[in-house]
Amino acid sequence: MMTVNDGPQPELRWAPIPPRPKRTGRVWLVIGLVIAVLLIAGVLLFFLIPRGGGVDPTPSPSASVSPSATPTRTATPTPTPTPTPTPTPTDTPAPTAPPVVDPSVAEFAGRVGGWLSDAGRGLDMVAALTGTDAVTVLDTLQDDAQRLSDAQPPSSIHQQWSDGVLLYSQRLADLRSAIEHAADPAGPLADARASLAALNALVGL
Repeated sequence: MMTVNDGPQPELRWAPIPPRPKRTGRVWLVIGLVIAVLLIAGVLLFFLIPRGGGVDPTPSPSASVSPSATPTRTATPTPTPTPTPTPTPTDTPAPTAPPVVDPSVAEFAGRVGGWLSDAGRGLDMVAALTGTDAVTVLDTLQDDAQRLSDAQPPSSIHQQWSDGVLLYSQRLADLRSAIEHAADPAGPLADARASLAALNALVGL
């Protein structure tokens, strides 16, 4: 009886191992994925991590509340001095102007006597002059008449004085008109002298 071992044995020979298939493409794919993941992670970290080392430039709420020393110091009540009553100033009456003293007729005559005397001499000059020269003298007489009107007469002759000065001023205006129009000034001149004489008599001059 023959056994397996008794038969011819196969010849063993060393044959070269076939080369493994190249995996270069798969390796580069893995490397590309890793690089993409790193880039995405870097971008996320760039936007998520605060710039400037994580220091917030804006002051935090605690920083604005931190100076609490002032409220704690003022919390302790300090004794306030009791105000002393000050005397209220009394309203002093405003000084009133002294009452106008009513002059006597003699005192008033002393005030206006110079203007009345100049008026008489002025009318004499007007009688001797003509034209522009006479008008110039009349300008001065009319200015003096205004001064006589502004003077404050005694109350006893106030109305008579006001009426007399008004009449005298009107007579001077009539005399001026007659001279400017080359009319006969004799009548207006006589009226002016009469009104002036009444003023002199009123104050006793």
